[in-house]
Amino acid sequence: MALPYSEKVLEYFKNPKNVGEISDADAVATEGSPACGDMVKLFLKVNHDTRVIEDIKFKSYGCASNIATASIITELAKNMTIEDAKKISWKQASEALGGLPPVKVHCAVLAVDALKTAIENYEHTSGIIKEKNPTTVEMIQKRLAHVINPLTGLDVLQVNFVKKIDLENGNVQIRIDLDSNHQFANNIKEEIRERLEPLWDIESVKVFFNDVDERGETLS
Repeated sequence: MALPYSEKVLEYFKNPKNVGEISDADAVATEGSPACGDMVKLFLKVNHDTRVIEDIKFKSYGCASNIATASIITELAKNMTIEDAKKISWKQASEALGGLPPVKVHCAVLAVDALKTAIENYEHTSGIIKEKNPTTVEMIQKRLAHVINPLTGLDVLQVNFVKKIDLENGNVQIRIDLDSNHQFANNIKEEIRERLEPLWDIESVKVFFNDVDERGETLS
């Protein structure tokens, strides 16, 4: 039976480019979740003077299209300025791979979203964001909508995992409807911090679970 992939997709799946991590990355972003079947994590190294992406790597979990699209995105973005890299579209990624099956287009969207989020994170942390609007609870909720609950494949807002969000003087406290010893507790905690800590005016992000108080102590 013929595979529904172009030769280029299969080539990038078998021999992906720019796989790995950047230990001193200027920005990191994750989109998707293994629970949904696909996940991409991007690492950027940016020249602070020219705003050129000098290095970019990825880690992924998923199908051939997921790996291939993440790989082609890194090749397209490398040596671009962040402004030009923002303009990369999922259609451009798909065309560069000779096309994707319709049911796999979401993989290209996922990779492009990861790139744009990583660039946005870089703009926040490097202080070059154009509009420094103060972070609001609504903005926090918008970012949390990308944090996936691995149990269901839905985001933590959809499944009502987020019980409370407090924001004061750049300090965020979030209470999650989950015990700290749950198998996915640390994963969700780290994803929340990864989403919120890059915001330009956020000083700290603390995540509390059902069995932990505001001092970080386990409730009896």
